[in-house]
Amino acid sequence: MTAAQSSERPTVVITTAGSAATPGTIIHLRRLGYRVIATDIDATAPGLYLADECHLVPPGSSPEFVPELRGICAKENAVALIPLVDEELLAASELALEGLHVLLPRTEFIATCLDKYVLMRRLAEVGLPVPRTALAAEWAGSPEAPVVVKPRSGRGSRGVSVCASAEELGGLLTETGYATEDLIVQECVPGQEFTVSVVVWRDGEVQAVVPKEVVLKRGVTKFAVTRRNRRVDEVCRAVQEELQADGPFNVQLSLDADGEPRIFEINPRFSSTAPLTVAAGVDEIAGLLGQAVADGPRLRDEWREGVVMVRRWADEFIDEEKFSAYGISPAGSGPARECEAPVIAQAAR
Repeated sequence: MTAAQSSERPTVVITTAGSAATPGTIIHLRRLGYRVIATDIDATAPGLYLADECHLVPPGSSPEFVPELRGICAKENAVALIPLVDEELLAASELALEGLHVLLPRTEFIATCLDKYVLMRRLAEVGLPVPRTALAAEWAGSPEAPVVVKPRSGRGSRGVSVCASAEELGGLLTETGYATEDLIVQECVPGQEFTVSVVVWRDGEVQAVVPKEVVLKRGVTKFAVTRRNRRVDEVCRAVQEELQADGPFNVQLSLDADGEPRIFEINPRFSSTAPLTVAAGVDEIAGLLGQAVADGPRLRDEWREGVVMVRRWADEFIDEEKFSAYGISPAGSGPARECEAPVIAQAAR
């Protein structure tokens, strides 16, 4: 089926088909009537096989990424783009200037959030609660154990360490391989961690705030439960008021000893826990997509507390012909050959 033949179905491009949440999002949007095009840098990304069409793309840091993505969106007659990985966000946002609906916050907000040191300083400047944070090169005195050490930029738990003593911190800073100006040291907030979906679009009005208490986290959140918390709600709304994201974002915070939320990161995109937000009653991705492309209705801040997400592997079954068309050999242990975009861009029949 070509893009022209699918004109009655709005086409959406979703990146990062290998992410934990992306396959479910692809299936969900297809059930709602969208034609979904998936992209990834890896031909083994599961979501590629669940979309209507798919393409391999260069990494988001590559100068070839934007031209390739622009070409895919044009070829597939896409009306919207949903980037889901940090490395691609600023580059993908360029396409919004060309008339494509890109479901991201404003560029300034993205840039601020992607530099964790800049973000912490900006939040503190406007009076929002954050942990004590400094560049590793600036950290003074013996820290109260424990402290968190992590790269200024990065996602998941990559490069994140917890140090229990000043000696351990000193050893880590010596061995890490990062320049000290590229690492931040952050006070470790001991209380319960939350990951919070903040649903907002270009009018700047917050449509919903859905806090999810993290039960188990291994790189990405594995188990979580929707949980109402008045102060978490207030603090997350204040982020939009002060920083004007005007697009979807996810706040990561922990409660201190007094129960006060303290923000330690913000993801300027949909969270990997967005499926839990949907299950609780706020369809943030489809809702904002509908508003962007079809002047759809605002979402209501009505959701169920106590909904638990249990993240798991799921088996999918497709024809061998389709599988092989994407560049994977069932007889081998990996890609049959180096896959380039022309190889993987086959129709999902």
